[in-house]
Amino acid sequence: MQNKLIMKPSHSSSILSPFLLLAFTLSVAIFYCAGFCYITRLQDNDRGPTTQTISKSEKLPFAVGEANRGCDIFNGSWVRDYSGPLYEEWECPYIEPQLTCLEHGRPEKDYRFWRWQPYGCSIPSFNATLMLEALRGKRIMYVGDSLNRGQYTSMICLLQRNIPEHSKSMETFGSLSVFTAKDYNARIEYYWAPFLLESNSDNRFKHRVTDRIVRNNSIDTHGRHWKDADILVFNTYIWWISGLRVLRGSFEDEVKDIVEIPMDDAYRIAMKSLVKWVDKNIDPTKKRVFFASMSPTHQGSHKWGGDPNGNCYNETTMITDPTFFGAEKSLMQVTTQEFSKSTVPITLLNITGLSSARKDAHTSIYKKQWGPITEKQLANPKSYADCIHWCLPGLQDIWNELLFSKLFYP
Repeated sequence: MQNKLIMKPSHSSSILSPFLLLAFTLSVAIFYCAGFCYITRLQDNDRGPTTQTISKSEKLPFAVGEANRGCDIFNGSWVRDYSGPLYEEWECPYIEPQLTCLEHGRPEKDYRFWRWQPYGCSIPSFNATLMLEALRGKRIMYVGDSLNRGQYTSMICLLQRNIPEHSKSMETFGSLSVFTAKDYNARIEYYWAPFLLESNSDNRFKHRVTDRIVRNNSIDTHGRHWKDADILVFNTYIWWISGLRVLRGSFEDEVKDIVEIPMDDAYRIAMKSLVKWVDKNIDPTKKRVFFASMSPTHQGSHKWGGDPNGNCYNETTMITDPTFFGAEKSLMQVTTQEFSKSTVPITLLNITGLSSARKDAHTSIYKKQWGPITEKQLANPKSYADCIHWCLPGLQDIWNELLFSKLFYP
């Protein structure tokens, strides 16, 4: 029989061993924590000052449901709908006279009786009550040029009939217009910034049509006014295609360093600046950011196979050629390329293609004119037709229906 040697621990070693074990465990933990924390700090430094991100399993802010998977709501066709627009021109006192086509003598009304039908799915009907409840205690702000002002006005018209007269107000503070639904403590706002960057056209009421200059690295000039908005809807396009120059430095410099650069490169500066601003200032767990793509123009009917000398004047039907695209395709590419680099979701409202068919929906000559019309112009109405802006009610209400869909059913 083999004997086993058994050693009994002394009283002192039985007391010390738990403390030694605890000390060893703490040392290992501290060692690994120090290493992990150092790596984490390096990763954070590499990422820079970005905001939180949303995992795929989390709902975007304001979402109440999910869209039909795999369905592009911007790909579809126009369908006749004689149920009428969601509001009448005379019902909405907030429409500027540059957009009130019926008041200014437009003889036909067919442009108002169309709805957008995506292929393979449907967009939800605009619900003013849901929109107002979602905006309770919050702000939605449209930022950009006069086309975004038209979409802002459309949103007010879609909502205001649900608000008692004594519970709504409209105020203007320089570049900022604010419509308030008092019972909801909700604000629908518009901020004039045609380039998003600082420019020599930043005076909303007196801006330069020619000799446009944009200051590089200047988005914070306007961006400080956007930070507190809960929903942001940006646009910028039409002013970039008429030729402009970029200022390096300040408008206050005695000697200004101004360079001319190609349109695409200039537009990329704006898109890069917007992405950088959004990543720095927007918390995607609480706020939503949208960007409305280029609003198409119809200033030359030869582009869609019409009169070689015509434009949108007297046009009452749509363009049936599905390949017609009424904006600069290269700028759309710039937009999608830069937005793909954003760490914060920027939802693109791709309204360019579906709006390209709507040569019938412009204000044309049926608007308040900025200056007197000469006898020569009266003899040739197409010479002063506005083929850039849109009648209200009209096409821009559809843009807001698409915004509504992407906000609540992303």
